[in-house]
Amino acid sequence: MILDFKKILKDAGLKCTTSRIMILEVLYIFDKPTKSFDIYNKLKNKIDEATVYRTLASFEKMGIIRQVNLRREAVYFELNIDHHHHIVCVKCGDIEDFKESIEIEKILGRIVEKSSRFKIIKEHSLELFGLCKTCN
Repeated sequence: MILDFKKILKDAGLKCTTSRIMILEVLYIFDKPTKSFDIYNKLKNKIDEATVYRTLASFEKMGIIRQVNLRREAVYFELNIDHHHHIVCVKCGDIEDFKESIEIEKILGRIVEKSSRFKIIKEHSLELFGLCKTCN
């Protein structure tokens, strides 16, 4: 899938700057949840560190990217282009995406039905932690 980064920025009400495009390209190329430090390292000869962190914050605020909790010290980000979840190896750190399933949606529906205080789930994230085939 090829993304139109200029359109993504325009739709979010952000100016289309070279640094913003480069950061989106890095997230797209990495194609997995990525630490802000790794994004900066990939671009350090082109963009200063403060610009990377400010841009990531504005992207998150506008919904272009999302944080992913991988139970590590660093914050991880990924493009917010489709709804999916992650399976993470607790030994080697390998990450695999998996798409939403009808079964998960049914479970979420049952959770809300049984809740005494909640009526609707607006968003959710699901990260599974285990051992990959290599580490098992």
